[in-house]
Amino acid sequence: MKETYNEQMALLTDNTKCIGCRGCQVACKQWHNLPAEKTEFFGGPGYQNPSKLSCSTFTLIHYHEKVENEELKDWAFYKEQCRHCIEPACVSACLVKALEKLPNGAVVYHDDLCMGCRYCMIACPYEIPKFEYHKPIPLIQKCDFCYDRIEEGLKPACAQTCPSDAILYGERGELIKEAQKRISNNPEKYVDHIYGEHEVGGTNVMCISSVPLEKFGIKTNVGTASIPSYTKPFLSAVPVVIIGGAAVCTAFHWIAKRRDELTKAEMKDLKESVETKEKKEDNS
Repeated sequence: MKETYNEQMALLTDNTKCIGCRGCQVACKQWHNLPAEKTEFFGGPGYQNPSKLSCSTFTLIHYHEKVENEELKDWAFYKEQCRHCIEPACVSACLVKALEKLPNGAVVYHDDLCMGCRYCMIACPYEIPKFEYHKPIPLIQKCDFCYDRIEEGLKPACAQTCPSDAILYGERGELIKEAQKRISNNPEKYVDHIYGEHEVGGTNVMCISSVPLEKFGIKTNVGTASIPSYTKPFLSAVPVVIIGGAAVCTAFHWIAKRRDELTKAEMKDLKESVETKEKKEDNS
């Protein structure tokens, strides 16, 4: 099974090669047609903008100042995004299969199935999924690993655009070997750890770094066992009637969504009818 996981596609970010240009952020927004966000100094660690991931920012470069004797010596950077866990907690928590782990390694979201329970947000150890609270019919938003590009034989947009080759894309097993090689050849340059190799059962987005990720405010004390491995024994004992309740919730959600779609269609027809009538009156 482990061999199968290592054949999945993955990303490895080498933080020592990142120059902080944020080209990956821009490429992600362009490919997913995401709006820009108002940026401002937030007074927190680093100088990243926006300050955190959101419904319109799926990938974010964090900054860290390397200071010695109160003097700035260097900068370090970290690319935050969905880790696309091998055994995703979000997928396990979703009652209606709105989140799915694909064979290519991506964890994708099906908005037509989502009932808005937000269990995925609670389950994710990295707090990645974001909810569109500001919309009448809110959806979950997060990095989708550019799975549509992968299916066409292309690299994810972030890896494709990186000018310093800090983001490597390939089979997970091969990327782990490359990470091990770099750390072994330059032990003074790297923290002796491949982040994502074992965390929460392993992830398809990994990184090697010159400073501990805690310096960027990133959560690392997540354990090595996958989150679903804790819940499987319990869920196997849950009565089918309780799980069936999810189907009822889905039905209500679909009805509400369908009603909204019909209302919009009726309003559009009404608007077109009024405009046609006004044009006829003007011509007469």
